[in-house]
Amino acid sequence: MKKIFSIGLILVTCLAIVGCSCMKMTAKGAVENFLNQYRNLSASVISDMDEVVDKETNLNEAQKEKYRDVLKKQYSDLKYEIVDETYDGDTAKVEAKITVYDLYKVQKEATNYLNNHPEEFNDESGNYDSSKYMDYKLDQMEKNNDTVEYTITFNLTKDEDGNWQVTELTQEDLEKIHGIYNYENE
Repeated sequence: MKKIFSIGLILVTCLAIVGCSCMKMTAKGAVENFLNQYRNLSASVISDMDEVVDKETNLNEAQKEKYRDVLKKQYSDLKYEIVDETYDGDTAKVEAKITVYDLYKVQKEATNYLNNHPEEFNDESGNYDSSKYMDYKLDQMEKNNDTVEYTITFNLTKDEDGNWQVTELTQEDLEKIHGIYNYENE
């Protein structure tokens, strides 16, 4: 079940590795460009998202479409504020506060609901039907409007042309962008 929430992480990782092709802008501008690719649902974000979602074998076609809609909502509604930037030669750190939908809470509540009401997710024969549970979880994700705020420190480097590029994000930072970070363990 957790696999569905990891799909988006792959998408961000792909963009982080590629970096942004920022033309001689500040590190802050490179981070803004990076985050705006999601907010604006750029063609590359949509293409990567479609490729990853289409590979999901545990989702039927209707569930894949609903999951695409959840991801689009998460990305386009992402809010951010750059709060600090520091430079050290060809490296920089940019701190940003982001606000995203709290899908961690949705995931936790859906799991709790499954544990407390397992019979609701049985088929006609009384056997557990993972598709029913996935429908429920996706419905909850789609309805969710609760947000959470995180701070992410983006690391950047200059390439040989002097352009700032966001370096690969940590797993924790990727989970924050996707709203699935377990903030209860802090």
